[in-house]
Amino acid sequence: MITSKHHSSNRAHVVHVIDSLAIGGMENGVVNLVNTMPRDRYRHSIVCVKQATDFRNRIQRDDAAVFELEKAEGKDPAFYLKFWRLLRSLRPDIVHTRNIGTLDLAPVAALAGVPIRVHGEHGWDASDLKGSSSRYRTLRRLCDPFINSYVAVSRDIASWLQQDIGVSSGKIRQIYNGVDIRTFAPGDTAVKLPFLSEDKPFVFGFVGRMDPVKGLDVLVDAFASLAERNPGFSRPPRLLMVGDGPERERCAAVLSDHGVGNLACLPGRSDDIPNVMRALDALVQPSLSEGISNTILEAMATSLPIIATAVGGNPELIDDGVHGLLVPSGDADSMVRAMARCIDDPVYAMGLGAAARRRVESQFSLDAMAAQYGDIYEYLLGPGRS
Repeated sequence: MITSKHHSSNRAHVVHVIDSLAIGGMENGVVNLVNTMPRDRYRHSIVCVKQATDFRNRIQRDDAAVFELEKAEGKDPAFYLKFWRLLRSLRPDIVHTRNIGTLDLAPVAALAGVPIRVHGEHGWDASDLKGSSSRYRTLRRLCDPFINSYVAVSRDIASWLQQDIGVSSGKIRQIYNGVDIRTFAPGDTAVKLPFLSEDKPFVFGFVGRMDPVKGLDVLVDAFASLAERNPGFSRPPRLLMVGDGPERERCAAVLSDHGVGNLACLPGRSDDIPNVMRALDALVQPSLSEGISNTILEAMATSLPIIATAVGGNPELIDDGVHGLLVPSGDADSMVRAMARCIDDPVYAMGLGAAARRRVESQFSLDAMAAQYGDIYEYLLGPGRS
């Protein structure tokens, strides 16, 4: 299905291929890129292997098209023919696939005559936390000859592509995600929470998809332990977990079993993340694996102190003790100590948040991200580009 289209022949046409257009860090990055890149140079289409949700409404350009190919679960040979036919119809200049779920479409794009194929690596899921699956490594090596350039969202992933997969260093470009520093900023507006009638609670928050890879079992265990120490804190700790996914109901049940369900709020997904961020006193990101977290960048832009696991690209965003606190993955005790430190020393916590905001302003703006993607696209399009 096409949601909108408005073509002009003098601009390079980029087709972004993703699994689904739904709430998620990588998907948010694609939408931000489409919204930010210069209109006079590029037009965009987003091809969803499966479906697009109302997340598509975040696309601000009226010249961007969204296609849903509705691939069947499991093997669906007819899907590849459908994708090939779509590309033959669109005749894009660049196809930009992302993550393992769309990697095998790069050869199809080559067969369809697309001259430039870019592949982005944004991180791994719970079934392959460190990108070590032999099956996926084989697939990546088989598809490598069909890819002109890779984009890695962290130095960690760039190193893995070169050292573990064997991709030539000359084909790898590392680009950090960007964040809208005007939308995500400190302010007085915030979502209303059920426990804000209390005397200044300290609200820890998680924002994102509630999937196993996010390590949410560690967060709920840590919060339960922290809440047991409540009489020792000047501000009572509370927990807000915004998002949906397979772990949501289990997290709510575990919090209830610990006897702290009334101290937590799990409202599901939200379309008002900037005001969610402004309702928090600190963000906690307990991920088992991470590329470059958009949620962390959004929290940094909001001047929040951040407690995150030292995995993937997280240490590239946060210098421990400067912009936030890094803890080992899966270590609830270390997370409890970091959370307690933020409550016990609010001046220190506010200093972490202020430093985080300064770093985002200088290094992680949307304009900087879009300019770097533009540099890659222009290089690949060649000097004849008008």
